Amino acid sequence: MIQYTYTLILFFTIIICFIASFDKRLLFNQHFGAFIKAAILVAIPFIAWDVWFTSKGVWWFNTDYTLGIVIAGLPIEEWLFFICIPFSCVFTYYCFDKFFKLDWLSGFNNMIVFATVIVCALVALLHHDKIYTLVTALATMLTVIYLHFIARADWISKASLIYTVLMLGFFPVNGVLTGTGLESPIVNYNPKDFSGIRLLTIPIEDAVYGYTQFLLVIYFFKKIKTNKS
Repeated sequence: MIQYTYTLILFFTIIICFIASFDKRLLFNQHFGAFIKAAILVAIPFIAWDVWFTSKGVWWFNTDYTLGIVIAGLPIEEWLFFICIPFSCVFTYYCFDKFFKLDWLSGFNNMIVFATVIVCALVALLHHDKIYTLVTALATMLTVIYLHFIARADWISKASLIYTVLMLGFFPVNGVLTGTGLESPIVNYNPKDFSGIRLLTIPIEDAVYGYTQFLLVIYFFKKIKTNKS
């Protein structure tokens, strides 16, 4: 039964959102195509990042908790992670956007972006010798710069608030993946490659990594959905 742990984490992460997608008040199922395209576009560089870091020993997986199917050094569950987790996140964003008027938050975009850039730049300078911390900080900084100054996204603050709400799900999911409640973590990290700051058992870089992925999936989801319309 232990080998189904990672699979069950993904299942319980997505199942309620998937069922709710067919609710007549939401009809998120009509946007499955746009979501899949957006998720795959973002997954390509993130999976490449994952494969690279795994090959370098920045992190590794305890296959006792997986089905044993490995592709390019990653358990099949890790590949599915890049569809399942973004699905629940985009669904949550979609619901908030539909039922709450949060457009007023766009007034905070400059503040969010400049604060993110400054913090990420400082972190990159202070931890330039920690590959996970460095790459995460640079990726996040470049993402918000692109979205704000080039793509002119007016929803960055709204997405940031919703991502904060998503932390309620992030902690139990990533907590189990990093060892909470288990004899050993499913995902293990080389202490030499990250800052060492953890939120319970979760490296703080994971939260920032997730934020970057979330912003990019939302960006492409909106873009594909608009083009389709």
